[in-house]
Amino acid sequence: MTPRPVILIVDDDKNTREGLGRALGATHAVLLADSAERALAMLDETPVDIVLSDLRMSGMDGMTLLQRGVARSSPPIFIMLTAYGNVETAVEAMKLGAYDFLMKPVNLDHLEMLIQRALRSRDVETENRSLREQLDTRYGLESIIGQSAAMNEVFDVVRQVAPTQATILLQGESGTGKELVAHAIHRLSPRAKGAYVAVHCASLSPTLLESELFGHEKGAFTGATERRRGRFELADGGTLFLDEISEIDPSIQVKLLRVLEERAFERVGGHETLEVDIRLIAATNADLRRRVDEGKFRNDLYFRLDVVAITLPPLRERGDDIPLLCTHFLKEFAAKNGKPVEDITPEALAALAAYHWPGNVRELRNAVERMVVLSRGPRLTVRDLPGAIRDAGGAEAARRMPRLEGGRAGLPESMHDAEALMIISALRRHGANVTKAAEQLGVSRRTLQRKFIENPDLARQATAVREEVRAARRRKPGLDHAATSTAQ
Repeated sequence: MTPRPVILIVDDDKNTREGLGRALGATHAVLLADSAERALAMLDETPVDIVLSDLRMSGMDGMTLLQRGVARSSPPIFIMLTAYGNVETAVEAMKLGAYDFLMKPVNLDHLEMLIQRALRSRDVETENRSLREQLDTRYGLESIIGQSAAMNEVFDVVRQVAPTQATILLQGESGTGKELVAHAIHRLSPRAKGAYVAVHCASLSPTLLESELFGHEKGAFTGATERRRGRFELADGGTLFLDEISEIDPSIQVKLLRVLEERAFERVGGHETLEVDIRLIAATNADLRRRVDEGKFRNDLYFRLDVVAITLPPLRERGDDIPLLCTHFLKEFAAKNGKPVEDITPEALAALAAYHWPGNVRELRNAVERMVVLSRGPRLTVRDLPGAIRDAGGAEAARRMPRLEGGRAGLPESMHDAEALMIISALRRHGANVTKAAEQLGVSRRTLQRKFIENPDLARQATAVREEVRAARRRKPGLDHAATSTAQ
């Protein structure tokens, strides 16, 4: 059963106070206070939805009560009452945070309508705040998992450009998270309260894309039975994200260029020029500069889009992030599917780290989801890996890998263990070549050398790998010795 709204009536006139209490008591939980001081004490003791307060009272007046009430962390709605009101007083009360201002004697029907409207307004505001918090959690920078040097560079650029109005071009392979970054830029920008509108250009024919972007008038073409607003109109005051922009038709490129230059356009079949205030973020997994050279993309449009370019690294260049991503996806899909999966073995994690991930983070996410759904116990193992990853040879490398001293206590608590396993796996794969191992892991050579200094056990294992490589080369003198010299 939904609890009744709580209304606090504050008036030093007993007849007014109790009369309003009787009138509202049938549909609301009513509290009565004969002074502003008593009302403040009651607000400390009981959650209140609405305060009906007289303005003129002995002691503290209603305006002071309003000021102190709205300053609370969870303020109630204030509706002020007076028999001596004027326009100036009403305006002052509204400026201080009052929802509305009523003259005595109060029309009870009007008061009830005002209370219901105020409660609905509060509920909508609460819902909007909750939605904004959910969006911030889902689409803010915190939602992008990564701690590698490559991703930290991306984060730095995003933080710099998000507060500006600059057009942004996101580049990177499919599955690297371009739309997540576009969302984060919007959420961190002054346009965060405006609309975020996305269009996936490659999925639409030129005719449909034109109508989708610019809208159309009734009768503009067969089937246009009514006027339709386009995505540019819908994004007015907010952000428009155009994904796979390299695939748009040359005829649309011309119109898009005009919008970027003039912030104006006409609907398909229309003559009225519409002006919009949008921030454009475009994304592509193609080499847009090459498209220009091939004559498939307008040079002038390219330069309009390439104000700030952000390139998202493929997953194979950010190996440091794989344990973090695996942990995040494991928890997400275990909770979503009701599976008691808590951990992943070092061998399975090393195999995931050794895989080349042509589908990037999207492919890793799908792989972890499959592993969790088909898991046979509380810990993901090599046998839970998708066949393509096992066939890539990562599992075999993991089985040959020496275990760290002290065992393993679970991925979230043993991130250093997982990191060490990946480093040793990379060194084995590249014949103890530190430079190439660092490139695979997405870190600098200096970072990898620092990790050897900080972790003596890891340094001992790296030395053992180098000795194994040297021994193998002594047995096969024809092998290239460049890797050995690089690893020193």
